[in-house]
Amino acid sequence: MTSIRELAEQHWHGRGDLVHHHHPVQRITNDAGQTHGEEIAENLFTLKSIASVNAIDTGDGLVMLDTGGSFDREIVHSEVRGWRPSTPLAAAIYSHHHIDHVMGTELFESEAREKGWEAPTVYAHEDVPDHFHRYDKTNGWNTAINRRQFALDMPGWQWPTGFRFPDVTYAHHLTFDRGGYSFELHHARGETDDATWTYVPELKVLHPGDLFIWAVPNAGNPQKVQRYLSDWGDALRKMEALKPEILLSGHGLPIFGADRISAALLDTAEALESIEEQTLTIMNQGKNLDTCLHEVKVPEHLGNKPYLRPVYDHPQFLVRNVWRRYGGWYDGEPDNLLPAPREQQAKEWVQLAGGADKVLARASELLHAGDARAACHLVEFCSLAEPDNAEVWEVRAQAYNAYSGEQESSMARNILGHAARSSAEQKRDLAGDY
Repeated sequence: MTSIRELAEQHWHGRGDLVHHHHPVQRITNDAGQTHGEEIAENLFTLKSIASVNAIDTGDGLVMLDTGGSFDREIVHSEVRGWRPSTPLAAAIYSHHHIDHVMGTELFESEAREKGWEAPTVYAHEDVPDHFHRYDKTNGWNTAINRRQFALDMPGWQWPTGFRFPDVTYAHHLTFDRGGYSFELHHARGETDDATWTYVPELKVLHPGDLFIWAVPNAGNPQKVQRYLSDWGDALRKMEALKPEILLSGHGLPIFGADRISAALLDTAEALESIEEQTLTIMNQGKNLDTCLHEVKVPEHLGNKPYLRPVYDHPQFLVRNVWRRYGGWYDGEPDNLLPAPREQQAKEWVQLAGGADKVLARASELLHAGDARAACHLVEFCSLAEPDNAEVWEVRAQAYNAYSGEQESSMARNILGHAARSSAEQKRDLAGDY
């Protein structure tokens, strides 16, 4: 099997299938299809599951940098125990509240009780508990939106409950020592407002959590709460100033070498800052969201970086989050301020066009011409205006399948693909069942 170091080298040179097989938010498996971890430096273990899970042997117990999700806790425990069979877990650090990072301590804690070991201490930013409470309040919503985002077509799947709350929280900075190592925790706002990035100076190891994910940063995400681009850039620049020699990505593979890490962090910061600055420039001219969406671009000299491809989030989604942060929800279109129901709008436009048959015919023409984007607008109005028309759903499925297939961003690809699959059941959406 290709080692994590070897894969990391390939990916750095752009020789990885980051769109599909080696997507940052996907397990890396061995030849038997199993998730596999390995020691990538002395006393440092990494496992690349949906998120990365890392462990440091301090000489006085293990410290984990993120712990994985409930779906892979058995794999995480087995792989860590294969590396260090009898070293207790002393501590774990949550980089933020997302469920693929914070659900993996249970088996280690059960083990500690059985063997009479000291229970591990979990560290996190002080806002993490509030997000766990928010998840409990919005369980149905999170079930629906993640079905779309990750193409989860598993009957009965539900967003998890029963979170392991941290034992120790902090506001800005916290350092604790274990064995021969210091763990320096720093708060940042980026993908979340409760992010922690950790630096271990003795190893020159940086764990940014999801502040670095081997892709255009997940700073947009159309179904999730506010993200913070310029704050994110500030945090990346602070990390770079420490000149780390190993970077443990929150998703995706590690990066080895101070020069490479510096480039990756500074390029990512520049991309985030540029998108925010471009968007604010347009906003400060009083222009609308549509102008921002179609004029703001990732700087050309950064677009070909292997760690800045839009394989997960989409640059337009980042623009929307900048708009939402600084400008609110109004998109600058007066007819959207107090709109008529979308179904009524659809019926009016379809009637003006001469009926659904003509709209569908035009949508099919657009599809054959390669303009799936415009075709989706037309078929969506038809699905609202004539939901009992079987041809509507057939063309709708074709349009969204075509548009989904064009997307490098898995987030966009999956949400559009969900609309295509919903059409097969003559529904606009299966997660919301409408």
